[in-house]
Formats: sequence, C-alpha cells, structure tokens
Amino acid sequence: MGVLEVLGETEQPVINNPTKSAIYVWGYNQRGQTGRKCKEFHLRIPKSLPPELFGCPDGVHSRWLDIACGREHTAAVASDGSLFTWGANDFGQLGDGTEEGRKHPRKVKSLQTEFVKSVACGAHCTAAIAEPRQNDGTLSSSRLWVWGQNQGSNCPRLYWGAFAPNTIVRQVSCGAVHVVALSEDGLLQAWGYNEYGQLGRGFTCEGLQGARVLNAYAKFLDESPELVKIIQVSCGEYHTAAISENGEVYTWGLGTMGQLGHCSLQYGDKELLPRRVVALDGLSMKDVACGGIHTCAVTLNGALYAWGGGQAGQLGLGPQNGFFSCVPNESHMLLRNIPVLVVPKGVQLVACGHSHTLISMRDGRIHGWGYNSYGQAANEKSSYAWYPSPIDWCVGEIRKLAAGGGHSAVLTDAFSLKELCEFRLADSVTLSDAIKIEDVASRTGSDAIKIEDVASRTGSDALARLCERLRENLIDQGRCDCEAVA
Repeated sequence: MGVLEVLGETEQPVINNPTKSAIYVWGYNQRGQTGRKCKEFHLRIPKSLPPELFGCPDGVHSRWLDIACGREHTAAVASDGSLFTWGANDFGQLGDGTEEGRKHPRKVKSLQTEFVKSVACGAHCTAAIAEPRQNDGTLSSSRLWVWGQNQGSNCPRLYWGAFAPNTIVRQVSCGAVHVVALSEDGLLQAWGYNEYGQLGRGFTCEGLQGARVLNAYAKFLDESPELVKIIQVSCGEYHTAAISENGEVYTWGLGTMGQLGHCSLQYGDKELLPRRVVALDGLSMKDVACGGIHTCAVTLNGALYAWGGGQAGQLGLGPQNGFFSCVPNESHMLLRNIPVLVVPKGVQLVACGHSHTLISMRDGRIHGWGYNSYGQAANEKSSYAWYPSPIDWCVGEIRKLAAGGGHSAVLTDAFSLKELCEFRLADSVTLSDAIKIEDVASRTGSDAIKIEDVASRTGSDALARLCERLRENLIDQGRCDCEAVA
C-alpha cells in the first residue's frame, strides 16, 4: 500500500470565516500540559478543551488564533487577543510572575493591554507577538514579548533586542536554550546559548549571548556569504532552520544526527553560519519545522521531506528502510543526513515535537509518527509509530498543529453547517459519555448508528472515523460487545 493510500489524501476546498473553533490536546500530562482536569499522566485520545476552562460560559462561541507546545507547557491565543498558558512553570514560562505549575489554563494578565497575535514555546520559555490595544499609529503593530528561562523575567517583558524600536516582528521561534525572531523586512535576530553555533554567528561561545542580527548566509562553503531575505524560521533543540523568499532552506547549529540536511556528516558536526540545504535545490518550500534532532519541510505542492535522527521513528520511514549512519562507531544510530521524501503530496501543515512529527492533509486528516509512549504521535498503542498513522479524534478544519516534548495540540475551525454538526455531535457523544451509560452494548450502539447515519448523509469522514475510534476503545476496554455495535 502506498503512502497516499495510507493517508487517504483527497482534495478539499478551503473556505474562510470560521464560526467556531476548538483546541485538542493529548499525550504526556504529568505537569498538566494537556489542560484537562484528570489524574492520568498520559492521555492517548485527543479531546477538545471546554470553554469553561478558559472562563467562558457554556455556549459561548469561543474562537482561537494560535496554539504552541513547550517541553511541558502549553499556550493558546484567543480571538479577543488574550493569551492563556498552563503546565510546568519551573522557569516562569507561564508568565504569571510565579514558578508554580498549573494544570488548567489561565489568562496572562500582564498582557491584557496587548492584543496577542501569535505565541511560541521553547523548552522552558515562551514568546508572543502582540499589538497594543491602544495604538495611535506610532507604536509597532507587532511587538515581541518574552519570558521564562534565559529571558530575564517570569512575566512578559517587551524585547527589541538587536532590532530597532518599533520594528514589526513577523515571527518568533524558541529552541531548548535559544530564540530567533524574524522581522517584517526578512531579518533574523538570535539570542541565548551558542555552544553549537545555533545563533548563526560564525563561531561558538559559552554563556548566555545577547541578541544580534544574522547577516551571513552561505550557499556553498567555498563561496562568500551573502544576505538573504527570510520568510520563516524554526528552532530545534540545538539547531535552527529558515526559509528564504525564494523557497530555499537554510540550516545551522548542531548537526551530529544529520538534522541540518547537509551531505557531509562527522562526529561533533556543526554549522556556524546559515548554510543552504543544496539537496533541496529545485524545490520551493513553504514550511519548515525542527524537532529535537530532526527537521521537516513542506513544498508548495504539499510534498513532505524529512532528515535527521530517526531512532524513535520521527522521520516516518520505518524502523530500518532508508537509514544509514556516517558517524564513526555509531552504526546502530538511525539517521538520515540528507532530505528524503516521506509524503509525495497533499501535506498542508507540519509540526515537530522533540521526538515525534505531526502533519495535516488537505482533506483535513491528521497523521503522526515517532515516539508514542504517551499517545502523542498516533492513536495506536505502540511505543513507536514508524510510519504515518492516523489521529482521528479531532473534528473540523485543521488550522494549526503543535508538538512539544511529549504532548501534542491541534486547533480546528468549523466553516460549514456540516462541520458545525460534527462539532455538536462530537461534543455530545464521546468516550467518557459512553462509559457512563449503564447498558453500553445497546445504548451506545444505537448512538453510534445515529452518528454513522448522519455521517453518511453529510459525507462526513471525520464523524465516521470518530465513531469507529469510539467503538474500538469501548471494545478494548471490554465495555462493549463486538456484535452489539457491529
């Protein structure tokens, strides 16, 4: 069976003006990073977070703009510009002025004078781009705020760094111990630790480094560096990747596991300046994402390429096929030091966690692979998902994917009447609801049939998959007879 057969990729029209959205979070939950009020340390089934968790009365049509996952914390931006955070807070990454963890979402009060547009999470820090709610036009419409580990505060603080005041900040990305921000003019500034060259300054150094604008990008090692306009950036644990306006991918930092995508690979390998990934020449990239030791990129045509370490299956190529090692005395390591095609077409979004990968397809389906001990990468119960595997509990149009240390998150929107019905039915018939029913075999079976009937009439693949997963979980738990729900 081919990759596209596994993924079930089909074309779907894109419609604007969503009327409702939802946040799904699942996976590792020891620090409360899923935001769900339960005692389980890992949650394998994605479930939408109810509006009440965010202080919204039941029935309010909440909408969401962005979501991000750190190593053990999560952040989300509401449509009114409010920022919510939850999870671990050892370094003040929740932005509430304390270092006390929290298992439920709470608004970041010190940003209430700002309209937050987007958020990014590092291992133990958070960054947000926001506009002052009271802006007479003299202030930047996209200012950078940072907090947490190495950011000088456990509350959000306005940070210009090496950018001129009132620079419009387009994007920010956070790694394990470094942060990179992108201006509207296509300039990058980086700060944090630089022991592996992840700041792209042409040298390594110890200790915390202040911000500096990157001004050298090498196409080849034997050519003089030149300035390139950047349109997107992503930070891995100790490496960085960026896309130029021409669709070229540049990488720098630690490369011992092939995560930089350059053909050369030696033990302790590093790139100290941004260097173009020449193996991707001729391909125009629209998205890049960095994990702990791997990197993924998506072309304008929706093809997904991956490279780097694959010990946990995070490359999606299988447990053996396509892997080789150039690292002396490390032949047991599974890695790929040049980009390899994983999915030939149909990929819309990609997100990389520490050791797992998520993608959304144009037909709205989500697939994941990689380390899966907490269910963060796939619905299946194996510790490793070696190939793209379905994640079928999320309903609606996928707008944003996020992946952290051991948890995942999805932001979905409902555009059409069919999708609004899906939201309603998905909320009303869930696994937890079904378990509460005394006669599961008969009553849940009839509910499932009703959902399938609606699914068939509306052509809703999402509802059909939701119903199928519901049955599988009931059967696995011994709470439902196979014939009763067949």
